Amino acid sequence: MTKESDILVAIQDRLYQEPYIQVARGMSLFGEHAAGWLGMGVLGMAVDKPRRRNWAALTASAFTSHAASVVLKRVVRRPRPTDPRIEIGVGTPSKLSFPSSHATSTTAALTSLALLTRSPLPLVGVPAMMLSRMVLGVHYPTDVMAGAMLGASTAIIADKLEKRNA
Repeated sequence: MTKESDILVAIQDRLYQEPYIQVARGMSLFGEHAAGWLGMGVLGMAVDKPRRRNWAALTASAFTSHAASVVLKRVVRRPRPTDPRIEIGVGTPSKLSFPSSHATSTTAALTSLALLTRSPLPLVGVPAMMLSRMVLGVHYPTDVMAGAMLGASTAIIADKLEKRNA
């Protein structure tokens, strides 16, 4: 973990300050338990009736990926960063780190949104959320990378299932 801790320290040396820390905390709140992404999906289903099924797939991918990440955390049981050089900038619902549930549900939702809109622009939010988890000192780089891979996989599967059942 030493190399990963060194990476977190380097990130925090540059970004653990205003306004970055407040932005990271806001992103953390939005992504907690995938609530912001689930809300976005439900709102999309309500207002964009022609693409309701696509919004449902987005919502399902955010929920399913988040649930999968929680199960994986309990299987892997990797503790969150504890290096004394690392500032912890936000509370967490558990002491388990791998994979990052925020990175997982964010990647699932934004990959789904990119597929729905046929634009890569939503994907800009993925590295932003990944970085925010490291700025806050609650995840190692491999935690957020694994979460992003799980989230992208879930979104692609949900999109294929939605298209197959259309």
